[in-house]
Amino acid sequence: MRIESNNTKILLSLTASFIIIYSLQAAAQLLIPFLLAIFIALITLKPMFWLQERKVPGVLAAFLIVIFIMLVLSSIGSIVGSSIVEFTNALPSYQERLDLIIDQLMMTSTNFLPYIQSDFSLSEMIDTSWVMGLAAMLLNALRDALTNTLLIMFTIIFILLEASSFEIKLSAAFKRKSSSFVRQKAYIDNLGRYLGIKTLVSMATGITVAIITSWIGLDFPLLWGMFAFLLNYVPTIGSIIAAVPAVLMALVQLSVGDALTTAIAFFFINLVFGSFIEPRLLGYGVGLSPLVVFIGLFFWGWIFGPVGMILSVPLTMALKMGLESDKETEWLAILIGSETDAIHKMELK
Repeated sequence: MRIESNNTKILLSLTASFIIIYSLQAAAQLLIPFLLAIFIALITLKPMFWLQERKVPGVLAAFLIVIFIMLVLSSIGSIVGSSIVEFTNALPSYQERLDLIIDQLMMTSTNFLPYIQSDFSLSEMIDTSWVMGLAAMLLNALRDALTNTLLIMFTIIFILLEASSFEIKLSAAFKRKSSSFVRQKAYIDNLGRYLGIKTLVSMATGITVAIITSWIGLDFPLLWGMFAFLLNYVPTIGSIIAAVPAVLMALVQLSVGDALTTAIAFFFINLVFGSFIEPRLLGYGVGLSPLVVFIGLFFWGWIFGPVGMILSVPLTMALKMGLESDKETEWLAILIGSETDAIHKMELK
């Protein structure tokens, strides 16, 4: 009977999981603005508490933060919006020129490799359209997300107004001195800290990329900076995806030497910010297995699209926090967590 009960419980859990995943995917367009609002609010909690410590009333502090966010978003929209439209319109011509360059390289190579069939086209083997297409898709997804600015702003206001009482509610739900309370509060603090540091590093990366690409002479330098800023949130492959369109643009617009210079510049920018500055500012990992971070990138991207890829690490951290809150799913949280967390759990036992 116990075996049958366990099998039934597992079956119900799997069924519920599939229903939840399907529901999230079906409601993605509705949920994305709220997800963006939650994560923007987490980033701005520290500045709001800083204002409150200096005797600024909570309501006024929340509105000041929201006004600042609106100014930033409107500035980004006015500066980058026109570039997005121009880049999207110019995409077919850039693609044609890129294919022409590849075919010319192929024709040159036949002089040195005569055994290659003359009717063979390198452009058939190397399809570069997906790179430019991905760039346009991500930028259009950002533009679509920002069309819900009013909904996002109101959600941020309510979250910030509730923030001061959140710790009281958390301590009422869990005993203040209990391990659950300490763990949940630590996760929320770590999530906010991770998002804050990641945003600062991403901004520095984006500004540096915009300056370097402008110095090299590429069209749309602000667009490449925004692209680098956004994709810096995407773990593992984000920096690579951000570099490829800019390198291809340098190849199409300028020369092979400039394309090589652009690639080297991106390499050193990501090396400095991604491998040296960010790890030292964070001081700790995100508490997740590298494999889980990589899988989570595609999982959340499948559910929420490009925005899900950008928010994949925070969403996976939130999922782990939810799994740890229940004794029956705590083992799963340990599996998706880092080795350091697993060792810490073993020491506590």
